[in-house]
Amino acid sequence: MSYLKKGVKCCSPMHKVTGTLFKAHILKNILGINEQRCKFSHTSSQLSSEKANSYNYVIVGAGSAGCVLANRLTEDPLSTVLLLEAGPKDTLLGSKRLMWKIHMPAALTYNLCDEKYNWYYHTTSQKHMDNRIMYWPRGRVWGGSSSLNAMVYIRGHAEDYNRWSREGAIGWDYEHCLPYFKKAQTHELGPDQYRGGNGPLYVSRGKTNHPLHHAFLEATQQAGYPFTDDMNGYQQEGFGWMDMTVHQGQRWSTASAYLHPAISRPNLSVAEKTLVTKILFQGTKSIGVEYVKNGQRKKAFASKEVILSGGAINSPQLLMLSGIGNADDLKKLGIPVVCHLPGVGQNLQDHLEVYVQQKCTKPITLYNAQKPVNMVRIGLEWLWKFTGEGATAHLESGGFIRSEPGVPHPDIQFHFLPSQVIDHGRVASTMEAYQVHVGPMRSTSVGWLKLKSTDPNDHPIIEPNYMSTERDIWEFRQCVKLTREIFAQKAFEEFRGPEIQPGNDVQSDREIDAFIRQKADSAYHPSCTCKMGQLSDSTAVVDPQAKVIGTENLRVVDASIMPSVVSGNLNAPTIMIAEKAADIIKGLPSLQEKNVPVYKPKTLETQR
Repeated sequence: MSYLKKGVKCCSPMHKVTGTLFKAHILKNILGINEQRCKFSHTSSQLSSEKANSYNYVIVGAGSAGCVLANRLTEDPLSTVLLLEAGPKDTLLGSKRLMWKIHMPAALTYNLCDEKYNWYYHTTSQKHMDNRIMYWPRGRVWGGSSSLNAMVYIRGHAEDYNRWSREGAIGWDYEHCLPYFKKAQTHELGPDQYRGGNGPLYVSRGKTNHPLHHAFLEATQQAGYPFTDDMNGYQQEGFGWMDMTVHQGQRWSTASAYLHPAISRPNLSVAEKTLVTKILFQGTKSIGVEYVKNGQRKKAFASKEVILSGGAINSPQLLMLSGIGNADDLKKLGIPVVCHLPGVGQNLQDHLEVYVQQKCTKPITLYNAQKPVNMVRIGLEWLWKFTGEGATAHLESGGFIRSEPGVPHPDIQFHFLPSQVIDHGRVASTMEAYQVHVGPMRSTSVGWLKLKSTDPNDHPIIEPNYMSTERDIWEFRQCVKLTREIFAQKAFEEFRGPEIQPGNDVQSDREIDAFIRQKADSAYHPSCTCKMGQLSDSTAVVDPQAKVIGTENLRVVDASIMPSVVSGNLNAPTIMIAEKAADIIKGLPSLQEKNVPVYKPKTLETQR
């Protein structure tokens, strides 16, 4: 710069002006260069920050599906994964004992009753159920709802998966799903044609040998139903001992089975208490997510894929918040539309159930175990040895039957419990009693959910539309009548007191219908809100590879992608979905087992 200054000094007045202009031009250029440098430096620091917060995969939700995916995708040491969970860890100071409300199987109702590990959803007022607002607990913790549920391991019927294939989920029929149920599982009775022998998900049978469970199974046979030694195997139809996700006296959630064993991998990062508020897009290509942690808004980027595993409520909610859903609904809320997918949040399906309760004449139910002094004793034994009455959820027997002749496979499910449950366990048992939880498995009532607002903290509007068809009303009548028939068998004679619920005054169809409207509740199986299907299906949200239709680098993997609800509990099928999706994401060919035999009734002319 010094030689320029010298040059300007010896110039004429005219040159002085020219020199001044030239000087200004040079200064402007220098400032411009500095500005560009600043911009470049800002961009490069932004890029390095993005790189620091960039992964191959970002998974939203460390629940039943998310934990499976986090484990399977990080088996490849070159794949980096960020797993984001809205709730806390399922351990305290690394200890399961200190989080006994999650890990003690018998303590399951504690977390169904408060908001600590629970989204605590409620439905709209249900017009076909005396305008009741229904309670929907969902897991908000490592393990998701597998850390809150009743630990019942039920796969559904083979024909559920063959139906999925017919509904457009090509490649999701039984022969392509069974191998993934087996891959996930280690059954304590050992592997066979239906059970797995070396998967991370431990499955066991009840150990209490309770006389009321035996009476129930004997009564079902006296009523003319078959005994099945494995309702997840060859024969779902009939009654028998239930499989449970309990291992060595502890709840075996997907966090225990999949996440904890993978947590030390250097290519897996996990963040808890982190609410994902939006999927980030470039056009229709997903590039990452925005989230809030400790009150700060942050971003994480995915070089390969963003995978939603928030479940049947959170996944469609996040899609809609991010501009994917029914364009008209999104515009009303002022959300810019990324992709018009009218099926998002539609096709909501769930299982309803009701408790049929009988007073017990002998003091052998769990009533005494629920007295404070006994609860302390049971709790201390579990804390010390993981044994005793605290080491089971007590739903150890159950079964599946057909509601009437002509039904091809079971459409009613039973869980038997040697205790009385009132209001989801939020009210203490009042007497010695036993009960069955009974309900139809393939209800024809279908609902929806929609955004209440653009605030991610606002729960969506949940409209399950329960009991809106005549078929559903008729099936519930059958549930009550068929249960009463079982409870009236000789096997219960020495235990049978008066019927508590519905009660002897409830006999006519009209009275039974009124009882159902007043007392039926969710079995906590919401599903199907991002249904899988073909591109030609305008109601489909994901294709058979679980990719969100009309977008790139975005999948949904959880119970929301079921085309229709399965005939049974949903935790085992959700884990299977994630196992199968992990292979799809990795680009591996699907496992397949052909010609596995499945029981069919000798005749459909009779109900049993």
